[in-house]
Amino acid sequence: MARAARRQGGSQSRKGHSKGARSAQLAQLNLNAAGIDVGADAHWVAVPPDRDERPVQCFGAFTADLYALAAWLRQCQIETVVMESTGIYWIALFEVLEERGFDVKLVDPHAVRQVPGRRQT
Repeated sequence: MARAARRQGGSQSRKGHSKGARSAQLAQLNLNAAGIDVGADAHWVAVPPDRDERPVQCFGAFTADLYALAAWLRQCQIETVVMESTGIYWIALFEVLEERGFDVKLVDPHAVRQVPGRRQT
């Protein structure tokens, strides 16, 4: 019964949400943050565009690569790093970044998929 009520309510237009409001830029909460897409063989790292000529870079998964990744983040003046907990591949990277003094946030990929407003593909 509650599901049916939610479905009916969801089909109605929402007041105060115009098309212009959707295109507005999101407010930045942490200006010194980076995001990492963790993989088995490589990690893709994104920093704010004003921090480097190439704000998105790929690093390998070996220890020397992880140290290079941490050095690049430090050079870009990053303080907080957010990454997805993919299998076991995040553990070594997490430890290196934490050891280097970064505030590391681990995100559960299943929870991220449930974020309201996220487009389902």
